[in-house]
Amino acid sequence: MLDGRIHPHRIEEVYEQSKAEVEQLCQRAGEDALVDVGITDVHPELVTLLGRLRYRTSYGQNVLKHLVETAHIAAHMAAEIGVDPMNVKRARRAFLHDIGKALTHEVEGSHALIGADLARKFGEHEDVVHAIEAHHNEVHPHSIEAVLTQAADSCSGGRPGARRGRAWRRT
Repeated sequence: MLDGRIHPHRIEEVYEQSKAEVEQLCQRAGEDALVDVGITDVHPELVTLLGRLRYRTSYGQNVLKHLVETAHIAAHMAAEIGVDPMNVKRARRAFLHDIGKALTHEVEGSHALIGADLARKFGEHEDVVHAIEAHHNEVHPHSIEAVLTQAADSCSGGRPGARRGRAWRRT
């Protein structure tokens, strides 16, 4: 600093610029994930929170990719058992199940209950809220969509290669 090569003002300027770029990347990631699963009408704050999950992992698995994968798996499972797959996927049940992980470093509690509170706050239907809060059995699931969300979550997290230490091995 004394010889003039380090300028505190420039550091602050680059910090703010970088912060804005990351916010744009998060917003874009959230929007891209919504397009991928075919959801169009989500509260803007939820889109931002979804985008944050691009930079979050759970046991080595990228959380945003996990949400997209879980939504697709739930839709396929629903179709196989005769439940409207768009009811499971478009109604956000499976897609939003881990949204609470975007705030677990800021808010005390289970990500399922935090996510349910977020969904309720931003006007999601009570069926969506229920699937979110029930996906780890903090609340007993009482709908087929909630059970499909649990099953799809388990499939995505438990598939070979999804998470660190769960590599598939031939025996």
